[in-house]
Amino acid sequence: MAVIKFGTDGWRAVIARDFTFENLKKVVIAHAAALRARGAKRVFIGYDNRFMSENFAREAATLFVSEGFDVNLSPKAVSTPLTSWAVKYKDFDNGVMITASHNPPTYNGYKIKDSFGGSATPEFVQKVESLIGKFSPEREPEFELGNLSEEDYTEEYISAVREQINLDLFKEEDFKVVHDPMFGSSIGYLRGALEGTKAQIVEIHAYRDPLFGGRAPEPVEKNAKTLTEKVRAENAFCGIMNDGDGDRVALVDEKGNFVNSQLIYALLLLHLLENKGLRGAVVKTVSTTYLADRIAKHFGVEIIETPVGFKNINRVILERDDVIFGGEESGGYGFPHFTPERDGLLSALYLLELFFLKGKTPSGVIEELFKRFGEAYYRRIDLPVDPREKEKLEELKKNPPSAVGGLKVREVKTIDGLKLVFENDGWLLVRPSGTEPLLRIYAEMPDEKLLDAVLKEAVSLFRN
Repeated sequence: MAVIKFGTDGWRAVIARDFTFENLKKVVIAHAAALRARGAKRVFIGYDNRFMSENFAREAATLFVSEGFDVNLSPKAVSTPLTSWAVKYKDFDNGVMITASHNPPTYNGYKIKDSFGGSATPEFVQKVESLIGKFSPEREPEFELGNLSEEDYTEEYISAVREQINLDLFKEEDFKVVHDPMFGSSIGYLRGALEGTKAQIVEIHAYRDPLFGGRAPEPVEKNAKTLTEKVRAENAFCGIMNDGDGDRVALVDEKGNFVNSQLIYALLLLHLLENKGLRGAVVKTVSTTYLADRIAKHFGVEIIETPVGFKNINRVILERDDVIFGGEESGGYGFPHFTPERDGLLSALYLLELFFLKGKTPSGVIEELFKRFGEAYYRRIDLPVDPREKEKLEELKKNPPSAVGGLKVREVKTIDGLKLVFENDGWLLVRPSGTEPLLRIYAEMPDEKLLDAVLKEAVSLFRN
């Protein structure tokens, strides 16, 4: 039996090797047993545009029905945020999303969504894991059959997202946005959300391709070349990119420049506090911009730092009722007043709302951000290493350097890898990848030359 392990957000595996109908059946039977133990009855199942996702989803739905559950199977591919929204607002006890998110095309996956509208807690996921293989998937159903329905909630979800923003802002003058859903399940979402406004949405990669153009559907700069070119060619206001299952967002400004995810976090936070008038705690991962701390201090709100991974942000959201925003360096941003889930569509609309309220282009708003809270330049390096070089990180955590790149270290944090905070608020973070032979080296500085110097010295710490 293949080892089935749930990672940061769900079980993901290579199709046909480990992600098979046989293994899916084992996961569903275990999931059903865990749900039955707490009296759950209704389950929503969504799926993305990956290879055979609709087939895996139907198999999961059939199994849940045979286990006595009432199931709604989406009749078409949907985003992960839609699945979470449906679970929360359509009174489902639990949900399943068949997706491998931004993983390469050879993967598929199984995400569990709980009744509150976000990823299931680690405790519940561990319960499901502990039951895998405890029951024979071939056993005869011991319970009365449930019911299977196929209701599409896409229009209701998009309508609910539209209610979060002031659409009148977009009815004054014509503007053009290029949307790249990366062949994923958020195709048509931005167009639908801005229907009835003067927005012209130009879509690229807006058809199903299970190979995602031969790359992982991840909204990062190396995958944004076509989007940046299209923004320039169309003379567009901006470009928006979403990952394969629509829970992450990336931005290209009106000049065709890619805007890093750290700046998007800062822009969204500023918008929520200054324009939406929200107040409460803010959560960020250890790899997220120092601009967040400066903005939070300016508005007098608490900021909480967690290890990398949205599940750690979600834990804080569930423990407290005052969290207004949570996000991370990978481009996922969540708004608990809507759902405690990353939402690429709502993030994109909030960015547009911010730009139109300011009456400025994206680059103009970023320039204003820098003037108010200081400049910030960010880069991440994924450094291939052997096990011995990974061990060097543990040595450095015990004896961290007092300076890097000529900058004195002000604070050392070890909640996830090794983070060195410098006197200028800049920082360097080194943490091991949990799945690959890599060290991830992150750095943010108020000056690009300093950024280059710090990254160069950080790499040399492991290469020497």
